[in-house]
Amino acid sequence: MDVHGTVAEGFEPVRGAFAGNFAALGDRGAAVAVYRDGRKVVDLWGGARDVDATDGAAGPPGTEPWRRGTAQVVRSATKGVAAAVPLLLHQRGELDLDAPVGEYWPEFKAHGKERVLVRHVLNHRAGLPVLDRPLSPEDALDPLRGPRAVAAQAPVWEPGTDHGYHALTYGWMLDELVRRVTGGRGAGEWIADEIARPLDLDLWVGLPAAEEAAGRAGRVGRLPEAEPTGGGPRLRPKRAVTEAYGDPASLTRRAFAAITPFPDQNDPAYRAAALPATNGVATADGLARFYAALIGDVDGVTRRVRLFDPATMERARAEESAGPDRVLVVGTRFGLGYMLHGSASPFLSPGSFGHPGRGGALGFADPEAGVAFGYVTNGFRKTVTADPRAQALVRAVRESLRRTGSDVDRV
Repeated sequence: MDVHGTVAEGFEPVRGAFAGNFAALGDRGAAVAVYRDGRKVVDLWGGARDVDATDGAAGPPGTEPWRRGTAQVVRSATKGVAAAVPLLLHQRGELDLDAPVGEYWPEFKAHGKERVLVRHVLNHRAGLPVLDRPLSPEDALDPLRGPRAVAAQAPVWEPGTDHGYHALTYGWMLDELVRRVTGGRGAGEWIADEIARPLDLDLWVGLPAAEEAAGRAGRVGRLPEAEPTGGGPRLRPKRAVTEAYGDPASLTRRAFAAITPFPDQNDPAYRAAALPATNGVATADGLARFYAALIGDVDGVTRRVRLFDPATMERARAEESAGPDRVLVVGTRFGLGYMLHGSASPFLSPGSFGHPGRGGALGFADPEAGVAFGYVTNGFRKTVTADPRAQALVRAVRESLRRTGSDVDRV
């Protein structure tokens, strides 16, 4: 399998790990990008742009090659991009993170949600991971119906007292909150205007019709589970996790079933909608460049751009939630909108913050190392927070930093 692109001197281990993902872990099409101190040091892609040649997600690989600029749906890696919007609104003095959500969105107060704070939306402590009445795909794509459903939902635990991953409801809460604060501009529009365009990012929450017509997004789908190579053990989820996903009444199943059935992620109508929890479309470079701009200056279209000031960056990665996750079951750590480094979602170091996409994609930043990382793929696996392909690349980045003289053991 040919690997295309470039790596800076010292980052050759990332090229080796990327090629290994195709040889040993079954990747069909993927890309990885890494920035260090605002400069791109890894830009690789390979395989086919479509996971399959037909409508069957596990069928034969597509034949059109992945090219520079091929984008893919990144699932929940979208959450990390969307989280920047309320944090930047707070940075500008337009949003109070400690105010009740109902102060901006009065209808949200119903059914005991008066005490849900803005920060609870971002740190997954709102108590609203499920909908008693799941939305149809058509309703889920409507920018009004999702927020209305969340506003009508009663919390399943006392807001602020515990945490659990808001897999889908996160997006509707965040989007409506942004609309109320900005006078009608949704998160997808805000990202396009205030983040993607100034930074020249190939990243969208709501893929424009022109980009869809240009064929920017490849087809995504489920991959068969890869068998281990080299005699290594096959990792299996803990029994409690398996049982939670198998129980229709569990918070786990109900959280991921808030849209039932889930939309076809290759449908242009799905990609055109703005679902800030799940349907971002990005290149690896777009994702990595976004995180690079969260922690430092990056050359933009007309000027050097840094998104977060130092206080906002520290606010984003300060631990807000930690321990057993009522939805994911395993232990998780969250800042404000970002997952933090931990056993469930390992990044580069304890100071890293970012967000994985269920089944593959990953974006994160590490301020101490000056590193920003983006990985996108068209082949999803069962993993939720720590895909082996992304983890292999992160380990290779760590090795590359050692080669280039960084004391990564102190990072």
